[in-house]
Amino acid sequence: MPKVHVFARAHINTDEIIPARHLTSDIESELAKFAMEDYDKTFVSRVQPGDIIVAGPDFGCGSSREHAVWAIRGAGIAAVIAPNFARIFYRNSINNGFLALECEGIVEAFEDGDEADLNLQAGTISNKRTGQVMTFVPVAQFALDVQKAGGWLEYMRDHSQAELEAETLNSVSTQGGHHA
Repeated sequence: MPKVHVFARAHINTDEIIPARHLTSDIESELAKFAMEDYDKTFVSRVQPGDIIVAGPDFGCGSSREHAVWAIRGAGIAAVIAPNFARIFYRNSINNGFLALECEGIVEAFEDGDEADLNLQAGTISNKRTGQVMTFVPVAQFALDVQKAGGWLEYMRDHSQAELEAETLNSVSTQGGHHA
């Protein structure tokens, strides 16, 4: 059963997730050694594969480095759940096939070390200690497909050019106007 690591403070930025001084690699296992180092030096030693970060609002603000996603995923984190995310971190999460789940009240529902049951199909996370069940914002099917593929590049490789063109041609245009 995954454990929860609570970082309750709002506005945890990408430099706290992976300090700039460690941006010498794009290899997750290397970056993982320094994940959350400036916030909690013991974090990496406590994480087990599949664990979850519960964080305060605006998680991942700051610079647009994908390394932030790579570092925490490399450390073994399966998902981050917060009331909301900095948009660039959220987009980087989707592009890298990583789960960034939005859930109001999540910080108050967990204590560091609680065991959790994350159910993507039901859209819930349960605290095994208290029995409380929280519902998170549903993950778009597209984001789940990208996550299942392992990231945006892998998703693109799995779909033929003809399929992608058909998706584009079949989508409804949101732009109006006339061509001269």
